[in-house]
Amino acid sequence: MSSLTIDSNLNMKRIMVIGSGGAGKSTLARQLGERLHLDVYHLDVLMWRPGWVMAPREERIDIQQQLVKKDEWVIDGNFGNTLDLRLQAADTVIFIDLPRIVCIYRVLKRVVRYHGTTRPDMGASCEEKLDFAFLKWVWNFPDIQRLQLLQQIQQHPTQPHLIHLKSSRVVRNYLQSI
Repeated sequence: MSSLTIDSNLNMKRIMVIGSGGAGKSTLARQLGERLHLDVYHLDVLMWRPGWVMAPREERIDIQQQLVKKDEWVIDGNFGNTLDLRLQAADTVIFIDLPRIVCIYRVLKRVVRYHGTTRPDMGASCEEKLDFAFLKWVWNFPDIQRLQLLQQIQQHPTQPHLIHLKSSRVVRNYLQSI
C-alpha cells in the first residue's frame, strides 16, 4: 500500500479521517472541510458527554446513522465498534498513520496546551488531562488497532478509496494538493 495516493479525478464528498490519537485527525478534517466546502463532524464532540462519559452505544449508532445519510461530510474519529456505519457510506478513507513517537509527542503537547480546558474537537466539559490508559493506547496503536483498521477497510464490501498518509510531510503535501 502506497504512502500517498492522489487521484485528481476523485470526487471526495464523504470522507472518513482515521488514525491514532495525536495523529492530527481533527486538524486534517477541519482543513479538508475548509478546502472542499464540506461540513466537518468530530466524533469525539458527539460521543463524549461531560466528565468523559461515553454516550450509550445505541445513541452513538443513531448519531452516526444520521450523519452518514447526509450527501456530503468529513467525519473524524475511529470508534472502531461503529466503523462499518461510516465505511458503508464513505467514498474516501484518509488514514493518518504516523510513527507512535510523533503521536505521543503531540498528545503530550496537546495536554500542555489545553490543560484544564476542553479543546475544540472534544465533547463539552471533557477537560484535557494526562491519561496513562490513553497514552498506552496511542503507543500500542501501530501494533494493534492499525492492523485491525486496515483489514476492516480493505475487506469492506464497499471498498472506499483509501488514502494512506505515513508522515507529517506527506500529510502537508496531500493537503496542498487539494
